[in-house]
Amino acid sequence: MHRGNHRPAEFRLFIIIPMTFQQLLQGAEVLSQSGDPAVTGVEYDSRRVRPGTVFVAMKGETSDGNRFIDQAIAAGAVAIVTDSPAEAPRPAVAWAQVVHGRRALARLSANFYKRPAERISNTGITGTNGKSTTAFLIDSILRAAGRKTALVGTIEYHVAGKILPAPHTTPEALELNRLLAEGLSLGVTEAVMEVSSHALEQQRVFGIPFDVAVFTNLTRDHLDYHGTMEDYFRAKQVLFEGCGTEPPRAAVLNTDDEYGRQLLKFCQKKSALVLSYGLTSGGLASADCDFRAESVEITPRGTRFQMVTPAGKIAMWTPLIGNVNVYNVLAASAAGYARGCSAEAIAKGIFDLTSVPGRFERVDCGQPFTVVVDYAHTDDALRNLTALARDFVARAGLKGKVITLFGCGGDRDRAKRPLMGDAAGKGSDFVVLTTDNPRSEDPLDIMNDAVVGIQKAGLQKCGLRKSGAKYSMEPDRRKAIAFAMRQATPGDIVLLAGKGHEKVQITKDGAIPFDDVEVARESLMALGYDCKSAAKAGTAGKSA
Repeated sequence: MHRGNHRPAEFRLFIIIPMTFQQLLQGAEVLSQSGDPAVTGVEYDSRRVRPGTVFVAMKGETSDGNRFIDQAIAAGAVAIVTDSPAEAPRPAVAWAQVVHGRRALARLSANFYKRPAERISNTGITGTNGKSTTAFLIDSILRAAGRKTALVGTIEYHVAGKILPAPHTTPEALELNRLLAEGLSLGVTEAVMEVSSHALEQQRVFGIPFDVAVFTNLTRDHLDYHGTMEDYFRAKQVLFEGCGTEPPRAAVLNTDDEYGRQLLKFCQKKSALVLSYGLTSGGLASADCDFRAESVEITPRGTRFQMVTPAGKIAMWTPLIGNVNVYNVLAASAAGYARGCSAEAIAKGIFDLTSVPGRFERVDCGQPFTVVVDYAHTDDALRNLTALARDFVARAGLKGKVITLFGCGGDRDRAKRPLMGDAAGKGSDFVVLTTDNPRSEDPLDIMNDAVVGIQKAGLQKCGLRKSGAKYSMEPDRRKAIAFAMRQATPGDIVLLAGKGHEKVQITKDGAIPFDDVEVARESLMALGYDCKSAAKAGTAGKSA
């Protein structure tokens, strides 16, 4: 696989010691091997090969790196590792055939960077929703406990305070091992990683020993890739089995979730420590959780509750809002507890994290209504988001409308689209249907799939023979955002859902720069609001 792999910016503070090809192959599933040159690098992208490099040629989803073996050799590769039995060894270069290309890449990458993951305590988070916020919260708790951390996730990568762009939620094994090695050179002792189902299925984290594994929830997503919910769940479960390693020492599980309860039974046979979490509601099963929330108070400024833990109760305050974030706080707190953090460090870490980019991120230009950018891109996430918005305006003492703008991704699970429309229609007073990374598909075709759900929601809400749903369709997302702003009146909340932290819109013509936060500001300024003055006022308020 060699095309379209965007790598994060690199900084190297460590010295790579050359090794031989045979040393590099240690632990890999090698079927045949010849030659033993000195090697100075590992690559799976033929365009990045330099003299002395080992090129790993492996089959990918959309391309086959084996087609670029000769290009890699021409660029100076001294050895080839291939997962294709059809490829014959080339003269003048060392050669190895392996069982599985990505597993081999993982082993070689770990060997080349001196197995950095084995010298760091790793916490992995998987699930459909809440991974990014939970990862940011765990990272904050660990830093409050005095640990030096690396964070790998959807929004961005952090290494000892340095921020790098995140082209993938979970990078390929080569980039991951490089990043962890860089972290070690800077004194990192803890790594927090979002681990996607794609990464688990594709074995990008093969050989990474996770000390703590966290499960947030499982709802419909990525079925264009996994096929069924059962296969999607099985991919997630790999994190708790061990990715070519022993199972995690500790498992943190949301047992309010059906799949979390399944994992509970599984992990009780695998992990030394199993911690459950959930919300207490009327004495239901959640009351038996190891970590649970009592006396939850949600305000427009944040959320307060008593957290019950195996070590006693902790008074919690988070600037994050809503029950979805109570779940995220419980998950992060349980993970911090499993990593030996004190109650004081847990409470401080939760308090210190004031926001997460693209997760209920407010855009304030002094307008008399609330504007929020959020990554919600599944029907379950839209239900949670609109419920949170409804609660937000109610608790603020306002009788505002919930206006939701959303779209559905192209070249993805079509069956999810009407479900998203239904969720948005039921949870909103007005819906603006637009585009969200249409990719190669016609945006209007995608929108027509989703509008069926909005219309269905209108019928159910209003009990009419004809649709009672209030909605508008605008394929141009920039125009759609401006239109949504014009519909808002004092006390309303406008939700810009789907893209969150993303900075591009992916169309059939490629990736076009697009940032919902910036476009929202542009729209508000066009309506006469002063974003600069509002930003200064907000900064002054924080420092007061």
